[in-house]
Amino acid sequence: MLSFDIRSLDREAATVDAVLPATDDVWMAEDILRPALEGIRVTGRLSAAGSGRYYFSGHLSGETQQECRRCLTPAQSPVVAEVHVLFAEPGGEDDDDPDVFPLEGAQGDVIDLRPAVREQWLLEVPPFLECRPDCKGLCKRCGADLNAGDCGCAPETDARWEALRKLRNDAQ
Repeated sequence: MLSFDIRSLDREAATVDAVLPATDDVWMAEDILRPALEGIRVTGRLSAAGSGRYYFSGHLSGETQQECRRCLTPAQSPVVAEVHVLFAEPGGEDDDDPDVFPLEGAQGDVIDLRPAVREQWLLEVPPFLECRPDCKGLCKRCGADLNAGDCGCAPETDARWEALRKLRNDAQ
């Protein structure tokens, strides 16, 4: 559960231990850096932090799956982050602060951690992955995966050096 009643937080802090699924409706169509199917594990503590303010301190962990930036094969990477988020009621001095999330809920008495978790995840996920550190990528000419072996294309030559190659061949 990633939604909490504010009234209960005024009495005592809430322990958070939940999973935000990759299929949750908090994810937008343009979110290409979504978590893998297992979702994001969210753990931590949510507590009152003064009048109309609430503080979440915790951890996110999950795995992202994207295409390798060099060879386009699937690549996975673990993502682990420490998260500190402040929620505040609208109309306060924090309205223009991008690091403060507004309190949202059907009756205004519920804190939904999902938008904050989504934003923190998107900030922590590496924008590009490689399937392995020594990935050779794809051939620029034929598109063959160079990790599987040589593609057979002739090596590229720089036409600017052609005059020197001709001189060398003439001298031999």
